[in-house]
Amino acid sequence: MVSVETYGEFETAWCPGCGNFSINKAMKQALAGLGLAPSQVLLVSGIGQAAKAPHYLKCNAFNGLHGRALPVAQGAKLSNPGLTVIAESGDGCHYGEGGNHFLAAIRRNVNITCLVHDNQIYGLTKGQASPTTLQGQKTKAQPMGATSEAFNPMATAVAMGCGFVARGFSGDIDHVADLLQQAVQYEGFALVDVFQPCVSFNKVNTFKWYKDRCYKLDESHDPADFGQAMAKALEFGDKIPIGVIRRYDKPTFEQTAGREDAKPLAYYTVDRDRLASEMLSFA
Repeated sequence: MVSVETYGEFETAWCPGCGNFSINKAMKQALAGLGLAPSQVLLVSGIGQAAKAPHYLKCNAFNGLHGRALPVAQGAKLSNPGLTVIAESGDGCHYGEGGNHFLAAIRRNVNITCLVHDNQIYGLTKGQASPTTLQGQKTKAQPMGATSEAFNPMATAVAMGCGFVARGFSGDIDHVADLLQQAVQYEGFALVDVFQPCVSFNKVNTFKWYKDRCYKLDESHDPADFGQAMAKALEFGDKIPIGVIRRYDKPTFEQTAGREDAKPLAYYTVDRDRLASEMLSFA
């Protein structure tokens, strides 16, 4: 029987009080709740403090280049359709260095989950503004304040036609675990952005800052309604909605590419006679 303990306990390199700890607990809780064994799960990450998360769970893991988690995750899923594949990294990695891959993954709609640890700062590289840092916020690298307008991943994903868009807060582990379970079960590309405090380098977006602003969406919100979803995706300030912002069914890449019945590549055999014939045809 799979339990939270199945995914192990590890010594981490995170600062005490970091929101990554809570997201790590939520991940274990979600995977155990789905009855997934470690051998059935692949976590793919890029570079950063959040990207260290796969090191601290007992499961298959792959560390890619900075911002390159999503291409690897999609390739792994298409090569082994039976795997539960989660691309897990930070806001800088997914939305900054990996911004174009993020947009392409939404369009492609491979059946994977994209989990973003969103602390609105670059933590590993010591506190410069990230794509989600608020305009005007002072950082170690921007002492006069961030000049660029903050990137809104929720609105971007909704506008791009992402079928599952959700946001959580690391201060509510059970809620984040529930969002992750829903995302994994969704057929298609699913985005889960989780607010989390960086206690070392972000003195603005603290645990209290998030707790005072985040509120859960209730049953009056219809995630299938584009207008309602976009309105909630754009809501950011004194009140910030968390929960499933957008959800609707759409064909996956696997369906449109005729790969619904695909098997893991290891299960296929090579027709050597045909291969030789094809190669000789170029002679």
